[in-house]
Amino acid sequence: MDRRSVIKNAGIAGILAAGAAPAVHAQAAIRWRLASSFPKSLDTIHGAADTFAKAVKAMSGGKFEISVHAAGEIMPAFGVVDGVQQGSVEMAHTAPYYFFGKDETFALGCAIPFGLNSRQMTAWMYEGNGLKLMREFYAKYNIVNFPGGNTGAQMGGWFRKEIKSLNDLKGLKFRIGGFGGKVLERLGVVPQNIPGGDIYPALEKGTIDSAEWIGPYDDLKLGFSKVAPFYYYPGFWEGGPELDFFINDKAFAALSPENKAIVEAAAAMAHTDMQAKYDARNPAALKQLVGSGTKLREFPKDVMAAAFKESMAFYDEISAKNPNWKKVYTDYAKFRGDSNLWFQFTEAKFDSFMQKQKL
Repeated sequence: MDRRSVIKNAGIAGILAAGAAPAVHAQAAIRWRLASSFPKSLDTIHGAADTFAKAVKAMSGGKFEISVHAAGEIMPAFGVVDGVQQGSVEMAHTAPYYFFGKDETFALGCAIPFGLNSRQMTAWMYEGNGLKLMREFYAKYNIVNFPGGNTGAQMGGWFRKEIKSLNDLKGLKFRIGGFGGKVLERLGVVPQNIPGGDIYPALEKGTIDSAEWIGPYDDLKLGFSKVAPFYYYPGFWEGGPELDFFINDKAFAALSPENKAIVEAAAAMAHTDMQAKYDARNPAALKQLVGSGTKLREFPKDVMAAAFKESMAFYDEISAKNPNWKKVYTDYAKFRGDSNLWFQFTEAKFDSFMQKQKL
């Protein structure tokens, strides 16, 4: 079998279906560095970069190696976009919404309040216009992106005091990553954008009043329940946050077609693997947290209603001033509407019924 022909004519699907490995053994060895925005202690979210790197090495027969560096090792957690843009590193693994300060459009590549859930986000990226539109935007930063994981819907965070109404959010210093803080700010919250590894000491010292991270598995590891007893849900600002692999466009362009296919396949593997791990590990972690005294609470209805109203108003305001956002969000919003119309008859009804059963 002519493996190069398989790659050229069939793409990744053809490679996998034919059982053919890319013919890269005659090529020069490639060494890249990947800067992560996450600490090694978070084995699931940081681990997606390791999964990616191991897959690239295996599929290239050891000819293409990527060293993974945790946040702070070679650059700060929030410095990775600059690092990739400038070519200081070949690639990064991060949450795009961390960089909404550069342009709000970054958030659409990850999660916005009351946005797409994880399955809808993957569908928009791969089968809708998501990947095309986001790549057009990221090209302004010398970046080529690949979906690199999803946590699924997240929890709403840890609070020292109970939130009984919208008024209880006023003046609250809340660690919230990325774009969600802009909406909560409109509700009177004082958002704090702090890297994952720095959240616990800030919460312990009282520098912040509350904090959200991801969900039970990671939150248990970080020990938030020791300093904040109330655990709220849902994290309406992160219904399906996507992580991304950001690759310097010149570095990616220099790859052979075979190695480009390897990168795409390895990213898809890491993307699927991350959510599978979260979905498998969160249930036991939540049981452990509740068993040790964590108090689960649902956000009050007035909080949810006010947050939704402010979110929609905020998006209209951004659309009026940011053409990058407007172009992507117009497509995103239409996809969200169509997906929710479908999901209400299928996923939502099925899930709602099953979750009420005693199994």
